[in-house]
Amino acid sequence: MRSLSAVRIGTQVRALRMAAEVSGGALAKTSGISSSMLSRIERGLVSPSVQTLERLANGLGVPTSRFFGDQARRTDFCHVRAGQGVVVDRVGAVADYRYELLGHLLSGNLFVEPYLVTLLPGADPCVTFQHPGLEFLYFLSGEVMYRYGSKPVAVGTGDSLLFDATALHGIEEIQAQPVSYLSVVFTLRE
Repeated sequence: MRSLSAVRIGTQVRALRMAAEVSGGALAKTSGISSSMLSRIERGLVSPSVQTLERLANGLGVPTSRFFGDQARRTDFCHVRAGQGVVVDRVGAVADYRYELLGHLLSGNLFVEPYLVTLLPGADPCVTFQHPGLEFLYFLSGEVMYRYGSKPVAVGTGDSLLFDATALHGIEEIQAQPVSYLSVVFTLRE
């Protein structure tokens, strides 16, 4: 009877090998194990030693811990087609700031909110945003003066910002329109 742990490890070894586009023979050779042993590991017929797992990890260029992840149970994948994001009203949103949610995660400890933010005509600057987590901004169009705490920064198309969002932040001055940017907020789930 096959061990459930051996089957899971074998599945991971095979998935990582396939993702790396490496043949079984090539991985066996670079890892210093026989092709037949690799085949038996991938089919879950044997429980490999820690030393063998270290050799396979080195051959694949991954940490040994990757063999123990339960990838089959992962559900944190989301695909949103162009123009199909959900326009949402965010708590504390400023008038004429349009937020289009570009995805969501269903599992894990990290909550990720990716938005396409567009400043509509009539949008006013606002520097009073403040919330838990980290925020990443990538400017797709326009030019603004962005304020983070007491620091103003001139930002334009192609520029990015990454910061702790617990400090006051936001657009202090709109210098060239249209303004749009990708905003990704990362927070830990409680």
